[in-house]
Amino acid sequence: MRNTLLRMLATLLCALAACADIMPVKDFNLEQMVGKWYMVGFATNAQWFVNHKAGMKMGTAVLVPTPGGDLDLSYANLNADGSCWRMTHLAKKTETPGRFTFRSQAWNNDNDMRIVEVVYDSYALVHTIKTKDGVSEVLNKLYTRSPEVSPDLQQMFTKFSLETGINSDNIVILPKNAECPEA
Repeated sequence: MRNTLLRMLATLLCALAACADIMPVKDFNLEQMVGKWYMVGFATNAQWFVNHKAGMKMGTAVLVPTPGGDLDLSYANLNADGSCWRMTHLAKKTETPGRFTFRSQAWNNDNDMRIVEVVYDSYALVHTIKTKDGVSEVLNKLYTRSPEVSPDLQQMFTKFSLETGINSDNIVILPKNAECPEA
């Protein structure tokens, strides 16, 4: 048991060290991130995801730059019962373009979010390190401008997620879902 725990801790520390070096895309353009994105890919080793991934479906994210250079993030996902799950965050810019930080009041964690790859009219790969009570977890998301996701994008997302320490079983291309009505 002790050896297993030590191996898991060593793996987590290695993954976090690798993730700390992940930089945002060069020449990041905040204004081109504006608009609706489909959250088509999701990858994390977080226990809540392991327990709920089978029931997760594609949702949407609307990104709106603020005049000060921050980023309003609005998420929506249609639940099976027809209700909508919604969440918003104000991601504060950092000195590094494409890197933002925010505190999630709902989940009581600190988030270090980086846009690591983007083709503004097609897809964005978002890498976030979430920290709560001194414990950090990696969360990767793949956003696309349409609900369709090519095999090449799926492969790129999987490769990146594996490189950031995510178990292959925890890398998911989410099934399509109807959208929430505009709020």
